[in-house]
Amino acid sequence: MSLLDKDRIFTNLYGYQDFGLKAAQARGDWDKTADLMKVGQDAIIEEVKASGLRGRGGAGFPTGMKWSFMPKAPTPERPNFLVINADESEPGSCKDREIIRHDPHKLIEGALVSGFAMRARAAYIYIRGEYIFEAKVLEKAVAEAYSAGLLGKNAAKSGYDFDVFVHRGAGAYICGEETAMIESLEGKKGQPRLKPPFPAGAGLYGCPTTVNNVESIAVVPTILRRGAAWFKSFGRENNAGTKLFQISGHVEKPCVVEEAMSIPFRELIEKHCGGIRGGWDNLLAVIPGGSSVPLVPGPMMMDVPMDFDGCKEVGSGLGTAAVIVMDKSTDIVRAISRLSYFYKHESCGQCTPCREGTGWMWRVMERLREGNADVSEIDTLFEVTKQVEGHTICALGDAAAWPIQGLIRHFRPELERRIVEAKGGEMLEAAE
Repeated sequence: MSLLDKDRIFTNLYGYQDFGLKAAQARGDWDKTADLMKVGQDAIIEEVKASGLRGRGGAGFPTGMKWSFMPKAPTPERPNFLVINADESEPGSCKDREIIRHDPHKLIEGALVSGFAMRARAAYIYIRGEYIFEAKVLEKAVAEAYSAGLLGKNAAKSGYDFDVFVHRGAGAYICGEETAMIESLEGKKGQPRLKPPFPAGAGLYGCPTTVNNVESIAVVPTILRRGAAWFKSFGRENNAGTKLFQISGHVEKPCVVEEAMSIPFRELIEKHCGGIRGGWDNLLAVIPGGSSVPLVPGPMMMDVPMDFDGCKEVGSGLGTAAVIVMDKSTDIVRAISRLSYFYKHESCGQCTPCREGTGWMWRVMERLREGNADVSEIDTLFEVTKQVEGHTICALGDAAAWPIQGLIRHFRPELERRIVEAKGGEMLEAAE
């Protein structure tokens, strides 16, 4: 069942109305925010737990549970912090951008309510460096909230003091990883930290910190207003709520759309994108969750429920729900090689398997693209992806390995065909 308009959380996703405070209040934001906070900090965390909300940044960790790891009695020397991840750098992802430029007050109100629940002193919104216009909109919205008394001392007349800071990144993909983001916020090189200690124990400035995605925080006030049961009524068990899907590639109408979790892939594309370019028979493959998850061949993808478990069942992941659609005009080997180059370029270089492996994998992918390789190298490449995956401090190693694994798993005949054809051409030349 697809989502009805009355159940949409992001009612200004396409910017038909103004992003400013007055328009946001007319849409229901900042409505009796102090009353939402009156129920108490632990009660808010329990409500978010009951809603089944899982992190919208890719990993899908239960949000309420993550909040409950924060210390219940922070000291003035070691205050709690909330860091909001707006460093949306995953190829294919563009949902947080729409929230920030069209509905920023949802995020700012969410920061206050979520920060209060975690007993946080302040929230830092770390925004991607390339989002220049979006950062200006966000800074203006934060300034409006301060002017209206919704942030700062006695925020929204709740009796709670809370600050929000906007921090612009410098465009590094690695800073989307939570500990690398914390390092960057502190003014250091954006390199992931070894865990433990986890951010909830020692995060920003050595203080207890929770890092959450923009969408995860922006939906919280609506969940509290409408109730956990309302949010949980969408999607399958363990895959609750509404979700922003970003659909790009070879569809008739690429878009960002809010839909119920677990909507079948075919219904999502038919309803919101006008179908696949050239019809369903022309569908080659789909990357269902942003470039770091393995691709799924078109026929396998048709009836997959678009949620964490549905994508996992076909050997991929929902990730950020950045759906990249590829039709039969796609040079699939070239596409995955291009992604390999991206991960090589964005590796921070701290871990040897990733620093050396990403470059090696890209070079082999380029030779496979040209057919300038031996068939045995396909297995060698797969073996190397397994040596990179799971052997690095952060998940960038996995992100570099998975697209190649998906390609070999599902499109091995295409790789072999290129090698045979190239060899055939060489033999022909030799014979002549």
